[in-house]
Parts: sequence; structure tokens; C-alpha cells
Amino acid sequence: MLNFIARRLASAIVIMLIVSIAMYLLLDLAMDPIEDLRTSTSPNKQQLIESRIRMLNLDTPSIVRYFWWLRDASGCFIGQCDLGTAWRSNQLVTDLLGGAIITTLQLIVAATVVSIALGVTVGLVSALRQYTGFDYTITFISFVLYSLPIFWVAVLLKQFLAIGFNDFVNNPAISWPAVIILSIVSGLFWMGAIGGQKTRRAMVFGVAAVVTLGALVYVLTSGWLLNPSLGIVVVLVTSVGIAVVVTMLSTGLRNKRALYSALTTAGIGIVLYYPMQWFFYYVTANFWVIVGLAVVSIGVGILVGYLFGGPDRSQSSRTAAIVAFLVGGLIFVDKVMQSWDLYSNANVIKNRPIATIGSATPGLGGDFWVSTLDTFTHLLLPSIALILISFATYTRYSRGSMLEVLNQDYIRTARAKGLTERTVIMRHALRNALLPLASIVPVDIITLIGGAVITETIFGWSGMGKLFIDSLRDSEIDPVMAYIMITGFLAIFANLVADFVYAILDPRIRVNA
Repeated sequence: MLNFIARRLASAIVIMLIVSIAMYLLLDLAMDPIEDLRTSTSPNKQQLIESRIRMLNLDTPSIVRYFWWLRDASGCFIGQCDLGTAWRSNQLVTDLLGGAIITTLQLIVAATVVSIALGVTVGLVSALRQYTGFDYTITFISFVLYSLPIFWVAVLLKQFLAIGFNDFVNNPAISWPAVIILSIVSGLFWMGAIGGQKTRRAMVFGVAAVVTLGALVYVLTSGWLLNPSLGIVVVLVTSVGIAVVVTMLSTGLRNKRALYSALTTAGIGIVLYYPMQWFFYYVTANFWVIVGLAVVSIGVGILVGYLFGGPDRSQSSRTAAIVAFLVGGLIFVDKVMQSWDLYSNANVIKNRPIATIGSATPGLGGDFWVSTLDTFTHLLLPSIALILISFATYTRYSRGSMLEVLNQDYIRTARAKGLTERTVIMRHALRNALLPLASIVPVDIITLIGGAVITETIFGWSGMGKLFIDSLRDSEIDPVMAYIMITGFLAIFANLVADFVYAILDPRIRVNA
């Protein structure tokens, strides 16, 4: 493995050297830093041109300037990183990159995780329900979403989800036809996803439609939108549901130790609901406090699973740890939602909480919970735009991959041996169905980190994509070169990660081959 990594790193260095020198020379040829001075009417125009030529060393051959740049950039490997200066603003490129990378990561992390989780899950379910109404509907929706231009989706989200929702929150009115249609659509979705005989489908449809109808009526008539929160009842019911579903997917409900571990962990989370409210009241929350609590919750889940024992304690510990993390997330979300009234009524928000531009509200005061809620409201629209487009891609790939795996001989053999359908799907089919995604997902993530240029521009996010476009327009070669090198190294790293993921998912593949 060490030989494999060494070879990949050596080839990466050679590739990046070739790319860097080619891009530097091409950018130097395409950019004209004195273009604005050529059309200037200033009486000292010639002196200004000469001064800028000296400042940017434009009278030095570009190949020499490249090696000067390479010498300074190489210092990044020893902790003395010098990627140059954005000469128009006189800011260090490292300072510009620091803010841009953080902004882009905020934008793409949630969107990427949600789109992968939803896309893969829906694609797999669609494959298991092949040639049903559910499958045809998901296929149609996926093709529609895949063909939508991102700028058009972004504008529609601004108009209907931001402006329309802000108006609706201030004057919520029930539209009974819309409520009934949504309830029917929910019933049809769950009926198609769960499947089964006619009686089972009819029961699922009725339960899903009634639950959706009741939830919508409660939300619209109780004033919940003006001061939303989950509350202990919703946390309790959802936690138990999480425990059952996670156990069913992880080990199967026949594994009683895993089920009891999951339910016990959910119970611990429910019991700690009110104590955590007092904890957050007396302890000043910040990012690291939340991370620490997440680590502790996972540790508690692992411990609970281990104490239940059994022939395979790792299964119980794994299941309980996942449940602990998700239940802890519910409590965190509930606490954030409790700040909604304070946030929405702030002077700078003016009861229009869904933001349409920027990554934060200027001049907004408040504690960690208010700032977290503000970040969420700014992330909502661009994240949905990215999710809708990426969701279609992951759905199509996962569906096609699962269908191919389900037709393999070893799947038929597993079923013939009498294995349960859950075991066949989760233990035998899923791992191989994820193999094609192992090469797609890492590259997609790195592409997004490189900057969602259109999304960042429309929603006013100063991320990597906007930095690249602005620097290219202003003929600032140093920020553009830094962007190219970062995205290039990340692309190579993504392919390396894909190789290791392949090896994990398929033991026949060895990374040192």
C-alpha cells in the first residue's frame, strides 16, 4: 500500500507541475492587467502604465515569473505558504482563499450529504420496485430535474420559496385543496415505496395520507409556523421510529440485542431531553461544544451496544451509535428551532426569515443558536438548488447499478438458500451496487468544493467559484493559479479516495496491485 501511495503522489506532483506551467503561461497570455489603463484619459497615462508594469513585473518573461511563483508556492509544503497577492485589492491570496473555502464548504456540505442520501436511497427503492408506478414516477422526476438549468431553478426558488413563504408566514392561510392534494401525494409515495400486496398498499396509503393531513392541519391552524419547535412528544415518537428503522436496516429486527440497544439508546436521549435544555441554558454553546456532545453521544451508543453483549457486539454497538447520533441531532434541531421567534422578530429580519442573498445577515446580534438559525436560513435556497440537480444524478446511477446487481447469479443463489430479503439486499446487493458511486461521489464533492459558480453568483455567496470568476475578470493571475492548484490537488485526492473506497466495498480489489 505504501508503494501504491508513493507512486500516486509522485505522479500527482508531475501532473500538477505540468498543469501549473501550462495554465500560468496560458493565463499570462490571455490576461491583460493594463487593459483599463489603455483606454484611460488620464494625462499621466504612460506613467501609470509603466508603474503597473514594474509592479507586476510584466517586463519579465512569463516563464521566469512562473518559477518565481512556483518558488513561493512551494513554501506551502513547509508551512510558509505564499500564493501571491491580489494586486487590485492588495490582499494576500491565502487570506482570500481562507474565507472563500469556508463559505463554499458551508454551502456544499449539507447539500452534498442530503443529495447523496436521498438520491441513493430513492434510486435503490426505485430499482426494487422496477416497472411499478413508483419507479416510473421517480424516473420521470429524475429526468426532469436533471434537465433543469440551475439558474432557472435558483430564480424560481427565490420567487416562490423565499418571497412566497415569507408572505405566507406572516399571514398563514389554509388552502384545503392544496392540503388534500399533498396528503394524497404523500400516501401514494409511501404506498409505492413500501409496496406489498393490495391490502398492505391500501393500508400504507391510508395511514400516510391521514398522518400527513393531520400534520398539515395542525401546523397551519395552531400557529406553529410562527414559533416552531419539535417538543418532547415529537422527539419521543421520532426517536423510537429511528431506533426501529436503523435496526431494521443495520441488523434486522430479529437481532433482539441490537433492537434493545437501539431502543435503550433512544430512551436515554428522551430522558435527557429536559436536562439538555438546562445544560444549554447554563453552558455557552459553540461549534466545539456541539461536536463534543456528538462524540459523547456516539460513545454512549457504543457503550450501550457493548453492554448488551451477544455473539456479535459490534453490530449492537454500531446500531446504537447511529441511533445516538440521530437522536442527539433531533435535540439539537429542536433547540435551534426554539430561537425562531427571537430570530424572526429581530429588527434586521423583520419577519422575513428566508434569505435570498448572502451567507449571513449583516448586523444581526444573538447567541450561537440565533447565528446557527441565520446560517440555516441563508443556506436553505442554494442548498435546495444544488440538491435538486444532484439528486437526479445519484438516483439514476444508483437505480441502474442496483438493477444490474439484482440480476447477478449470486443474488439468485442467496435467495435460493433461504436468506431473508433484507439480508439479500443489505448484505449482498447493496455493497456491490455502491461500487459505481464510489468513483462518482468523491469527484462530485471535489467539483462542488471548487465552487458552485452559478449558484454562488445568483445567491451572492463569496465562495471559491465567485473568487475564480472575479479574479479572472480582474486579470489577477495569483488567485486564479491558487484556485487551479487547489482544485487540481483535490481532484487527484478524490480519485485516490475512490480507489480506497473501491477496495473497501470489493475485497477482490487491492490498492497495491
